[in-house]
Amino acid sequence: MSETASPETLAPETGSGHSMRGFWSELSTEGRWLLSTVAVQTLGRGLTLPFTVIYLHEVRHISLDLAGLLMAFIAVVALAVTGPAGALTDRLGARVMLLGCTAAEVLGLAVLAFATTPTVVAFAFLLMGINFGVSWPAFNALVAAIVTGPARQQYFGVNFALVNLGIGLGGVVGGAYANVHRPETFTVIFLANAASMLVPIVLLLGPLRHVHGRAERPHDSDAMAGSYLAILRDPAVVWMTVLTFLGTFVGYGQMEAGFPAFARQVSQVSTSVVGFAFAVNTAVIVGLQFFVLRRISGHRRTRALVVMAALWATAWLLLGLTGLTPGTMLAAAGVLTFHGLFALGETLLQPTIPAITNDLAPDHLRGRYNAVNAGAFQAGTILGPVVAGLLLSHQWSTAFVVMIVVGCAAMALLARVVERQITPEVNGLQPVTGRIPQVPVHD
Repeated sequence: MSETASPETLAPETGSGHSMRGFWSELSTEGRWLLSTVAVQTLGRGLTLPFTVIYLHEVRHISLDLAGLLMAFIAVVALAVTGPAGALTDRLGARVMLLGCTAAEVLGLAVLAFATTPTVVAFAFLLMGINFGVSWPAFNALVAAIVTGPARQQYFGVNFALVNLGIGLGGVVGGAYANVHRPETFTVIFLANAASMLVPIVLLLGPLRHVHGRAERPHDSDAMAGSYLAILRDPAVVWMTVLTFLGTFVGYGQMEAGFPAFARQVSQVSTSVVGFAFAVNTAVIVGLQFFVLRRISGHRRTRALVVMAALWATAWLLLGLTGLTPGTMLAAAGVLTFHGLFALGETLLQPTIPAITNDLAPDHLRGRYNAVNAGAFQAGTILGPVVAGLLLSHQWSTAFVVMIVVGCAAMALLARVVERQITPEVNGLQPVTGRIPQVPVHD
């Protein structure tokens, strides 16, 4: 919340616009600043994201096993700091926390650019893990402070599309420039990634310097009601946490390990097909996100999650069927179609879960609520690849697909459970007054 403006002046958004122009016109100045730089920030991340393991193994000559452990270390650190980060976000404000964790990311990337030993790499990943763990609850809390009402759901969706656009473009540039026979090219792309992280720092020190993203605790509220234990006594929070974990486990937790391994070992497609599948993913998200936002606006968010679960189940079944015709054009087409359907499901997932989480949270507890959600996400990204590696290394590809499809069915059921735990307003239905009231910790 801004120090110099009331909630009414910072939250005029109603989300009633049915076009990108209408959505943009309804955003406050702070919201426009925050959204306008997303693609630039994530362009640097795209430069390095697909090539970090290649850099560690082929340029710095770190074994693949150790490189994988080092990559997992980022998620472990993020999970460890998420809880304290959520509490500090509520106490100090989202802006301060974002400045600190972004500075840690800049330093970590700069160290990684010149790292030659596993110890130095681990130190760099420690700093990057801190950023990952802190930035999620802090950024979502800052968005929730300056964008309210149904526009919040649109904001999260458009932000997700811009993130994918930046990463996709960065991946293309990084792939064309980086060369394992020229180690200095990897140094350049990691330093460029670090430089791109200066954009949010400048933004927070400049146009958004007055938006601290902190709300005072109401005088009549119980101090213990803000603890993580008290928050997790709310059934709606518990079921949303389980839903987020399961969605990450069967979805994003399989993207870096389960999907590529299945496509190569079972579908037997080339690495170029796998790479192009990720390009299809980005194209679908960027091309269809706003169309999807218009379609789900004013409808129950939990129903959108049910549709998403059906899309993901269909996608994984299709990928499983490619094992019947390995190494063929039909298998390649199935792999590409898988990522198209998966991406369409993502356009339903990304606007809804953050919007439900932040509409459910009281203003003064947004950091903690987002930290709980972030912890569930990070746990899914850690456990997903482990289970995928175990099943696929034993040639249990059918069991792998069945597990994920059953998980998607469980997600659909959980979405209906959540629907009964939250108010219609939190679920995306606009109240008659056109304003969304503050939702208490317990419905």
